[in-house]
Amino acid sequence: MRSYHSRLVFAILAILLSFSAAVAALHSMSANYSSDASHKMFDDFNKAFIKHWKTRTGVEVTIRHAESKPGIPLRANIDGLDVTSIALSYDPEILQKTNRFSLPDWQKPLPRKSPYTSTIVFLVRNGNPKKVRDWNDLANPGIEIVTSNPKTSGDARWSYLAAWGYALKQSRGSDVTAIEFIKKIFGNVKTLENGTRSSVITFVERGRGDVLLIWENEAHLIVKEHGGDKFEIITPSFSILAEPTVNIVSDAASQNGTREVAKAYVDYLYTLKAQEIAARHYYRPRDERIAARYSRQFPSLELFTVDEMFGGWKEARNIHFADGGIFDRIQTHSSAFH
Repeated sequence: MRSYHSRLVFAILAILLSFSAAVAALHSMSANYSSDASHKMFDDFNKAFIKHWKTRTGVEVTIRHAESKPGIPLRANIDGLDVTSIALSYDPEILQKTNRFSLPDWQKPLPRKSPYTSTIVFLVRNGNPKKVRDWNDLANPGIEIVTSNPKTSGDARWSYLAAWGYALKQSRGSDVTAIEFIKKIFGNVKTLENGTRSSVITFVERGRGDVLLIWENEAHLIVKEHGGDKFEIITPSFSILAEPTVNIVSDAASQNGTREVAKAYVDYLYTLKAQEIAARHYYRPRDERIAARYSRQFPSLELFTVDEMFGGWKEARNIHFADGGIFDRIQTHSSAFH
């Protein structure tokens, strides 16, 4: 079975080695996450961009990946990295404090943080025996949920915030009712896994649980791999808009003389060709024309952003996931809310 992991940080480094060739090389942050679904999508992006750049400039470019779990590049040496795609927006916010990391000029202000998006859905067993249709069903007694720990997993934070947002949207929704809702949902989680890979193994390989909270693209890949006879995807009525950001490391690109190709790579992700690639890998494309072609693959639902509901990732992290935050209090001091 393919390994599934949490959203990774991808970096593309282009170094001009001669007048006739631009060759990309990478820092080796990790060699353990190459089977991630996003890696395969970027493989296709890279092949298409190499052809595009060759046609446009006559210059051959070679691209490889550097990968890591969210947050690791913040502690790693980022010299030479030109382009990064990051799942949690507060990661680039922290990197920007180094004055060596910037958004592309055309992304200011930020109308679209990513050329593709995803959301949180439910993966259930074939036939949906527990009749799970929406977030409120996850709070019912007798439902066993599989997810990872929001303290250690970026994916789990998306799921947690999606559930919180659903609770707030309900009639008379408030922080108090959201807390009670989250308590019920996590009360149905028997074991909090460390990360997405562990959650998938528990649900898919070990056959435990009724519902797996997971990114939409990974849910599709699991169903595809198992021929659609073991699992089903349930799209809730309301969920979170997951937007991996795409940014340029400004100093590295400028010093290496590769800013033009780095910016061209980011721009290319918004082209029809790249949008089609994203859709084929089960990410929701931004382009409306490509999205229309894949409308059967991506059921419509109401989506909210982290900025709209929580004031941004930094605020959400500090309130919900920091030590002593709401999630800690729900887990260990639930009586404090009564």
